[in-house]
Amino acid sequence: MAKESIKARERKREHLVAKYKVKRAALKEAGDWVALDALPRNSSAVRLRNRCKLTGRPRGYMRQFGICRNQFRELASAGKIPGITKSSW
Repeated sequence: MAKESIKARERKREHLVAKYKVKRAALKEAGDWVALDALPRNSSAVRLRNRCKLTGRPRGYMRQFGICRNQFRELASAGKIPGITKSSW
């Protein structure tokens, strides 16, 4: 499980990206690179990392569910994800 500080840092980045999205797009359209450089670095969308919403794990992320493969397997086996059943034959 990821440290709480790492998860908090990622949430902060998500907030900054959302806050500066419109302003960043307008500056890019205008070609004002100096003003674009003045914006916070973490307001850029490329600095975001997909992380599991439950554990904060950065690898094995399943976009459709927003969780990592380990948590997906546990929740699917427990029957807690609607429409997903463990196959057995």
